[in-house]
Amino acid sequence: MLLEAGRDAESVLLSFQVLALIAFICIETIMECSPCEGLYFFEFVSCSALVVTGVLLLIFSLNLHTRIPQINWNLTDLVNTGLSTFFFFIASVVLAALNHKTGAEIAAVIFGFLAMAVYAVNTYLAIKKWRMNSRQPNSRQTSDYIRARTESREVDHRPEIQRLDA
Repeated sequence: MLLEAGRDAESVLLSFQVLALIAFICIETIMECSPCEGLYFFEFVSCSALVVTGVLLLIFSLNLHTRIPQINWNLTDLVNTGLSTFFFFIASVVLAALNHKTGAEIAAVIFGFLAMAVYAVNTYLAIKKWRMNSRQPNSRQTSDYIRARTESREVDHRPEIQRLDA
């Protein structure tokens, strides 16, 4: 989840990286498979999560997210964690159903479900953060609008305006 402190965001993203990397390494150690579709899908999901989360970790580590205000980073984090949760769940279930009971496949399934659980918790926190931040700007914009509107109604008696009228 994108947190206010960069170190917190980095540590959370680093934990995602570690779990996705372990799951990816476990799946890559499998030498034989007969129905390989589940294996390939799990490999794709773990590699994609590793790359996307790695890019976000790099962006947050270099504080580039503060230099690119056009992107809603809370929503980006929410989408990343939500999709990763969903796809890790599907990939882990498929691999658990189609595995050959080898140690590497079982370890990949376990780390896939662990990664899914961590992403799910982070998705919940990202939803809370996104909702909280989506309410704040609207109230600030409304109060700015009301303040500007009331200030424009106030009559200013400026001498330069009076000189033009005369």
